[in-house]
Amino acid sequence: MKPEDFHLFEPLRFFLGDVPWSFLLETFLRGIFFYILLLVSMRLMGKRMGAQLSRNEMAALTSLAAAIGVPIQAPDRGLVPPLVIALVIIVGQRFIAARTLKSKKFEEVTQDDIAIMVEDGRLNLDKMEEVVLPQERLFAKLRSESIEHLGQVKRLYMEANGNFTLLLQDPPQPGLTLIPDWDEEYIQQQKRSSDTFACLRCGQLERSPKEPAHACPRCQHQRWTTAVTEAAAQE
Repeated sequence: MKPEDFHLFEPLRFFLGDVPWSFLLETFLRGIFFYILLLVSMRLMGKRMGAQLSRNEMAALTSLAAAIGVPIQAPDRGLVPPLVIALVIIVGQRFIAARTLKSKKFEEVTQDDIAIMVEDGRLNLDKMEEVVLPQERLFAKLRSESIEHLGQVKRLYMEANGNFTLLLQDPPQPGLTLIPDWDEEYIQQQKRSSDTFACLRCGQLERSPKEPAHACPRCQHQRWTTAVTEAAAQE
C-alpha cells in the first residue's frame, strides 16, 4: 500500500486488511487445514503432548504455532512450507523421545533431571537457587497440599517437567512453619516445641532451651523460630 492510499480508520481496511472479501473463505479453509495439521502433529509426537509439557515439547508446540501463524493469514504464503516445518518438528521430537529411552545422560541433557527441594524437613537452598525457585513459591506449593510445617515433609522432588512430587514424613517431626508471618492468628493455633528451634531460612533444627545465639550451621542465617510440632486444630 502506498502512503497516499492510507486513510486513518478506514473501516474496510481496518477490519479486512489489504485483501479481497473472498480471502475470508480461504482463511476459513486454511484455519481448518492448520487445525487438523496441529492435531495430527501432536498425535504423532505422542501422548505426552496432551499432558504436562517438558521444555522440548513446549518448544515443539510453539514452533508449530509459529509456523502456522503467518500462512493462515497471508494470501501470498503457501501450505507446503508449514508442512515441511511440521515434519521436521515431528521427526525431531520422536528422535529425542526415542533417544532418551536409551540414554540416561541424553535424557539429563535434553530434559534436565529430578532435584530434591526439601530433604527431611530442610530446604535444599542450593538446588532452589539453581532452578530459580523462591522460598515462598515452594511454601505455597506445600500449603496447597495441606502441609503446615516442614517437619511433615520427607522429600519434595521437582521433576524434570517442573511438577512436584511430595513424600510425607511419618511420623512428622518438628519443623519450620509454612504459614505466612502476617497470619498471626493462625500461627498462634499451631502447637510449638519448647526446646526445638528452626532456622527461618532453611528449616534446620536446633535443640536448645532458648533461642540459639549462633548462626545456622547449615546456611549461616542468624534468625530462628520455635519449631512447630503439630498442625493447628481444625474446627
